Amino acid sequence: MSKLKSMSALQGVSVPGRHGKSDGQAGVILQERADLGLATLEVRKGQAAALDAAIQAAYGVALPNGPVSAIGKGVRFVGVGPGQWFAVSETHANEALANDLAKKLEGLASVADHSSGRAVVRVEGPTVRDVLAKGLAIDLDPNVFVDGAAAVTNISHMGVLVWRDGEAFDLAVFRSVAGSFYGWLEEAAAAYGLDVVTTS
Repeated sequence: MSKLKSMSALQGVSVPGRHGKSDGQAGVILQERADLGLATLEVRKGQAAALDAAIQAAYGVALPNGPVSAIGKGVRFVGVGPGQWFAVSETHANEALANDLAKKLEGLASVADHSSGRAVVRVEGPTVRDVLAKGLAIDLDPNVFVDGAAAVTNISHMGVLVWRDGEAFDLAVFRSVAGSFYGWLEEAAAAYGLDVVTTS
């Protein structure tokens, strides 16, 4: 029996190369982060301390408290609500992350795989904050939205989870609006130049 191959949510939508302003350095660089493991976890009643201990034992990091992220062994945990986190992994691709979490956190947290339900892009560049500010109603000043900060919010009326990783921003949107999100971003960045790069 053949195994289905995962397909990018932006396949046929985002085209590698320069878009918008064609001269000079691009203001924004976009890279799709394909084949990530994505999962949500929610603590079960009365298990908060045991869950935190299990996460520290398995991934070497304490679960973040609030809208921030913390990086453990191969997994970033992003706080998205009281007792709720969004987990992202490059080393546990696709459903492997949810399977790993479910095995290690059995009885402590409810785990759901989101790997095929979301598109994640990384944006960076000298004008990335100006471009994101056209659709995000949060303060992206580096002294306010510090490295590791996260927010569950809207971008141009589409739900988005955003977290800062150094000078880059990762944005996760539902797969069903990935095309609309990319269209908005391409238009918002046109005046500065948008470079779409691919890693696959």
